[in-house]
Amino acid sequence: MSTATSTGTATGTVTGTATGRGLLVTRVCADEGEFEALAGQWARLHRSCEAATPFQSHAWLSSWWRSYGRRGRLRVLLVHESERLVAAAPMMRVARPLPALKPLGGAISDFSDVLVDGDLREAGTEALVAGLRALASTALIDFGEVRPGACVEAVHERWPGPKRALADSPCLELPPLPMEELLQRLPTPRAQRTRAKMRKLAALGVQARTVPAEEVEASVKTLLRLHELQWQGRKVTSEHLQPRFREHLLRSMRPMVAAGEAVVTEFHLDGEVMAADLTLLSGTLAGGYLYGAHPRLRERKVDVATMLLNACTRHTGGEQRRALSLLRGDEPYKHHWRPEPVTNQRFLLARRRTAPLLSAALWDASARQWAKERMREREGEREARGKRDAGRGGGGTS
Repeated sequence: MSTATSTGTATGTVTGTATGRGLLVTRVCADEGEFEALAGQWARLHRSCEAATPFQSHAWLSSWWRSYGRRGRLRVLLVHESERLVAAAPMMRVARPLPALKPLGGAISDFSDVLVDGDLREAGTEALVAGLRALASTALIDFGEVRPGACVEAVHERWPGPKRALADSPCLELPPLPMEELLQRLPTPRAQRTRAKMRKLAALGVQARTVPAEEVEASVKTLLRLHELQWQGRKVTSEHLQPRFREHLLRSMRPMVAAGEAVVTEFHLDGEVMAADLTLLSGTLAGGYLYGAHPRLRERKVDVATMLLNACTRHTGGEQRRALSLLRGDEPYKHHWRPEPVTNQRFLLARRRTAPLLSAALWDASARQWAKERMREREGEREARGKRDAGRGGGGTS
């Protein structure tokens, strides 16, 4: 049993949660320098939180804030037991389309969550609920892209006020198995074709090399160059070509690689780096985040997807077994490997006085879903018309 009391203003809230072990003190950090200085404490908390993904690491979040954050909007809820950081909710204040607190990491992060020390899961979660309730007096708490099993699920379960859970982005995951066992899950003809592609990689002499931390910056520059080259003239995620995204990766990857939170792999052919892959790691998850491949690989009939997956499974099927996430998106090419569908969630939390904000967010989400469905219908109709027109054209006489 615990009790909680809170005092102060929204940005200076101090909440005390009494537990059997002592008092947990919760407060809001709105100072960028203080957040930057939390690296060591945050790293320990991140390691102790089994559900944590790489997108909750301090290197990722602090670098993201430097590239994408807006001054004066940082709101990081911190829970301490004496000098020990035992829970945290990394958030920021936004004004549009509604006054809300949203997780740090933005659209370039595939998962969001809070962090709770595994030794204080119940008390830490209750302390976060108390701290978030204080903040919810003036803004909606809006956690999107939450992976099933995340710590914020428990916050949502314990929330005493208005709340809703919505489906968010679809994701796909493979079990923590080595490559050969993944192939055994495929139909025999497809598995045989994939093995043939792997033999071709070996015959060509493609060599995979894990990049050490001291060489990561140069390797990430190569990856981004190859990524831009491979998508030249085709539709690409435009943010990946922006200077702020480049700065974020260059700043965050070296400390993440050094901490075992990321791995960069280069693929060499004929003495040249022809591809590079960035995989993000946590205790239970490996996520293939970004890669770049020279178009000459496809000209030489190299199956890039097979090459990348084979490299990623080195970090999933070994002693530390991790699920291999193909991250957000339900693209057809991902289904080649027979992954399991996993749907992210969006949690909306409010108090009575901010319940109208929750209602407005639900209306906005419904309107956006309706617009997406109408767009898919129109695209389907255009495709059907194109096929009918092609059929009429092919059936004419000269």
